[in-house]
Amino acid sequence: MTPRTDLAGYLVRYPQEAGLGDEDAATVLDRYHTPDYELVNDGVRLDRKRLLDHIRPARKRAAGLRVEVEQALVDGDQVAARYRLIAELRKGGTITTEIYMFGELAADGRLRRAIQATRTIPSE
Repeated sequence: MTPRTDLAGYLVRYPQEAGLGDEDAATVLDRYHTPDYELVNDGVRLDRKRLLDHIRPARKRAAGLRVEVEQALVDGDQVAARYRLIAELRKGGTITTEIYMFGELAADGRLRRAIQATRTIPSE
């Protein structure tokens, strides 16, 4: 499974595996992304090292993660998605983030680049 073959599946599985899994975070990242993967999230550029630095402490904060995909589109090497990430925190509370993502795929179907705009919305 790659983002090309199942974008919605990737959007659901990747946060689960990266944020809650026991597997090495670098292995999870490499499964879905190219070595030169770059994420620009709300104007902040995250390369592979910065993503891994973000994933490791997130595993300590999250008690649960759920993704609700509204739209997921693949057209050639381009992807677009609109979805919500709902994080239940170990210290209590829930954070719901609405995400608008546009990306570029590599020839092997993994993500090469993604740009996201996010906003926190009230949790139900």
